[in-house]
Amino acid sequence: MIGLALFALAAAAEPKLNCDDPQTQMELNFCAAENYKQADAELNRQWSATAARMREQDKAAYAPKDGRPGYYAALLEAQRAWIRFRDLECRVEGYAMRGGSAEPMMISGCLAAVTKARTAQLKEIVAAYEP
Repeated sequence: MIGLALFALAAAAEPKLNCDDPQTQMELNFCAAENYKQADAELNRQWSATAARMREQDKAAYAPKDGRPGYYAALLEAQRAWIRFRDLECRVEGYAMRGGSAEPMMISGCLAAVTKARTAQLKEIVAAYEP
């Protein structure tokens, strides 16, 4: 009973966050982070589809045997490089508010924008291999 009462008290103490019309820096930071989480989830769904398509290319009888990395291996290497780019690029953008309360919002906003752009690129890759 005591645990349930403490949980109810903690839930009641949590502030209500409004991403439809954020008014405080805390809300702006939270909402920017939520936007990034959504963008990242969409990227992960698209990554699965694009990776599957590249694996199909690797299995195809007409896949080149030229000693270069396969379709999936090349995609994976590019994705790993993109993740490093994303993190470093958004760190730099966040530095515009370095040490301030808006720095997390700047970083999350950058992460969301760069991630949405990468998701579009991954969709284009799949489209390029459609019959």
